[in-house]
Amino acid sequence: MAEELNNNVVEETKSENEYRKIRVEKLEALQQAGNDPFQITVAEQTATAQEILDNFDELENKEVSICGRIMTWRNMGKANFIDIRDRSGRMQVYVRMNDIGEDAFAAFKKWDIGDIVEVKGFVFRTKRGEISVHAQQIRLLSKSLLPLPEKFHGIKDTDTRYRQRYVDLIMNPEVKDTFYKRSKIISEIRRYLDSQGFCEVETPMLVTNAGGAAARPFLTHHNALDEDFKLRISLELYLKRLIVGGMERVYEIGRVFRNEGIDTRHNPEFTLMELYQAYTDYNGMMDLTENLYRHLAKTVLGTTTITYNGVEMDLGKPFERITMVDAVKKYAGVDWNEVKTLEDARKVADEHHIEYEDRHAKGDILNLFFETYVEEHLIQPTFLMDHPVEISPLTKRKPSNPEYVERFEFFMNGWEMANAYSELNDPIDQRERFKAQEAALAQGDEEANTTDEDFLTALEYGMPPTGGIGYGIDRLVMLLTDSSAIRDVLLFPTMKSLD
Repeated sequence: MAEELNNNVVEETKSENEYRKIRVEKLEALQQAGNDPFQITVAEQTATAQEILDNFDELENKEVSICGRIMTWRNMGKANFIDIRDRSGRMQVYVRMNDIGEDAFAAFKKWDIGDIVEVKGFVFRTKRGEISVHAQQIRLLSKSLLPLPEKFHGIKDTDTRYRQRYVDLIMNPEVKDTFYKRSKIISEIRRYLDSQGFCEVETPMLVTNAGGAAARPFLTHHNALDEDFKLRISLELYLKRLIVGGMERVYEIGRVFRNEGIDTRHNPEFTLMELYQAYTDYNGMMDLTENLYRHLAKTVLGTTTITYNGVEMDLGKPFERITMVDAVKKYAGVDWNEVKTLEDARKVADEHHIEYEDRHAKGDILNLFFETYVEEHLIQPTFLMDHPVEISPLTKRKPSNPEYVERFEFFMNGWEMANAYSELNDPIDQRERFKAQEAALAQGDEEANTTDEDFLTALEYGMPPTGGIGYGIDRLVMLLTDSSAIRDVLLFPTMKSLD
């Protein structure tokens, strides 16, 4: 690893420990001289780099105080140019011995790339036309003891980037931009829902019954109560309790935990948003979703046409709505209306080389056809509607066809982005659905739900007709930031221990 020190490129390759030793010695010298930077508790920051660039006409020749990390250093003898980076971007700083004093300049020349500094000076434009700050005072705020990755190549190894996100953020400004955009997306979601009369709430993460989704939970133990708990896999059942209580429009944005594999679209803990609205159904949830996604694209990206991995998706047009049966007919050539029995379903699955298990019912096999033949084709915004009842234990049946339910999954780029229902509010039917889930669990389905007696009690007090939906926030951020993997939009993704 080569490091540039005051424009003197170190030709020999030193180990990280050797670089650290040199820097520790510099720190010790500062401390012995009574100039320990770690004793400084506050600094003055009257402007950021971007504010200076945006308001140069107003700030030219005006005094500012900026703070940031030294990223590059050009040595011109008694005058030096350094680039410092703050939260908003990069600013060039001109540091001259005649301006800051001989002693201060001598101390400054011993600092390193990576050190964090405070600069007080005036704003000007160099002869080459670059907006800069002409330093009149400069102060070391924090000593960097480890060298940054070599400046021309940066930090490229993805495993290191995810494990040491702090270095990734220092070296790759576009990574920081992704997470600022993530924050804006979530803020805009809150702003939109609040404007629609929704109330943000918080529900338990530690639960005795992890229901509301088909997933394997993490298990833990509470010592004081001497009782086993699970980490929640969904927000659904507690939010529905609030609908019973009369809150009518509620939402929660929070982490959920699923003991499943890790890949480009899955992380064991991820951010889910669920919302529930009384007196509407899954059609109302489709309208809300279409409006919300369009709002986010406009406010965050400034356009309703987004591009992900070179593929354009148009959020400005009405989203397609298609039933699962019609989608399987369209892409697999199988008319499920002609499949009358479980034996018929198994026969057509065998003909199409669809693998199924003995426990799978007719509706499960329809879903296997969808996953095999349809999912990858749903690139443009699409509501995939009317799922079989066997895979939808918390959803109202369609009055016109009780084998199916009023449910949709929202797809973009071939990904499931949201899952929504006309919520089941019949406590007797719900108990029967839970029994079916218990049977599936007994037959080896580790992702099946178990009966939640307190939730059934809540339903018996009466829940109004309700529409509900869950959104995967991380996948949404991936799409709106053109990020290839979920780890790129999680600041600290789950990683296998190096030990």
